[in-house]
Amino acid sequence: MTRLRRKALVALFLFTLFIFGTMMGLRTLKPSDGFSDLAPGMDFIGERSERRRPDLKDVVVSPAQFHMGSSDTKVVFTKSDRDYSIFYDVHIFYYLWYGSPSVDNKYIHWDHVLVPHWDPKIAASHPQGRHAPPEDIASSFYPELGPYSSRDPKVLDSHMAQIEAAAAGVVVLSWYPPGMADDHGEPTEDLVPAVMDAAHRHSIKLDCSYSESWVVITIMSVNTVVRESCLQGGWLTNEHYGNHGAFYRFRSSTGQILPLLYVYDSYLTPPESWAELLTTKGSHSIRGTPYDAIFVALIVEERHKHHILASGFDGIYTYFASNGFSFGSSHQNWKAIKAFCDANNLLFVPSVGPGYVDTAVRPWNNHNTRNRVNGRYYETSLQAALSVRPEIVTITSFNHWHEGTQIEKAVPKKTATRLYLDYQPNQSDHYLKLTREWAENFNKEKDKWLM
Repeated sequence: MTRLRRKALVALFLFTLFIFGTMMGLRTLKPSDGFSDLAPGMDFIGERSERRRPDLKDVVVSPAQFHMGSSDTKVVFTKSDRDYSIFYDVHIFYYLWYGSPSVDNKYIHWDHVLVPHWDPKIAASHPQGRHAPPEDIASSFYPELGPYSSRDPKVLDSHMAQIEAAAAGVVVLSWYPPGMADDHGEPTEDLVPAVMDAAHRHSIKLDCSYSESWVVITIMSVNTVVRESCLQGGWLTNEHYGNHGAFYRFRSSTGQILPLLYVYDSYLTPPESWAELLTTKGSHSIRGTPYDAIFVALIVEERHKHHILASGFDGIYTYFASNGFSFGSSHQNWKAIKAFCDANNLLFVPSVGPGYVDTAVRPWNNHNTRNRVNGRYYETSLQAALSVRPEIVTITSFNHWHEGTQIEKAVPKKTATRLYLDYQPNQSDHYLKLTREWAENFNKEKDKWLM
């Protein structure tokens, strides 16, 4: 009897230990809802595919040129051994801000500064300075292509091949007007045609995301600066790129076929100013003009959904890959946001990501880190997105290395001063494969929703 009791106690101890270990591992998958100490507006805004590129005669494309609904949101390539698809309802955020000495005569963004905390007392307890590539880069992971230049044609082609392998059909390009750039980068608008050409070679469409953080918002009446930025953005996307084969358009609920633009930091501009532009009765309305588009606004706080509706936006997206960072990025709130959007004829576009770690540039922000758990965090995010039956899913991101949200190929790397994170025990393309798997699941589910 004593022996049996001892065995039972040992078994109970081992079971308890197993449960404890499991819970500790899963806590990163669904952190408690809440708001980060990081101000929401404080952001930073290869190998070739060995698969044979199909000949035109091998390509089977859905009849509709533009994409909405599960029957016309994909292109299918037929090869001798199998068919494979890419899906135009899976959008992925893409960054063009990287530079290297071989192409740009210097490193750009890979040598990012360590951003100090806004509280001097907290800032004093963390390292300061700037990264020193190629051994020390501004990322917790190390890219398979090394610290590359976004202007390198081979890099662009490798990126589009990887995105094609992931089955994401639309690249959402972080865009700034000519002559403008983020605080740590240089203008890249002149590179857009090369990106479109590279995307087109892989049957990928190009979309646009731009930030309102560079717009003057002190004008309390009609915000003419915002109006000019919208018109300039619409003119550039429509008139400069509108005839390109990679230019993405979306069929709205009213049947209109228009460009789709994601507007980051949209909440920095008052709803009244947006309404003058984005409502049909606005004094400077662009609705029904050549500058019209599907405008999708960022939701950070819960109150923003009402501001977005009053502003005349066409949809809402969440962007941030850190579950619990904001109201909008918290998975548990997506059902309510989707219900609000459905009730008000708005698109809801949830954003998912493989994880989050930005301590290589914000060393004080460890509390917002979300561990990847070998892909389980990503799959949890994807499942949460699919559960609300969205029209489009966005992925944050292909290559935001600073924030550790990339699905681009990464490799193990150790230097004299750094030990980088990696995807092991999985291969460098692990997150590309997961993205394809879930993109296929997404479209299968959409077929069921429409039955």
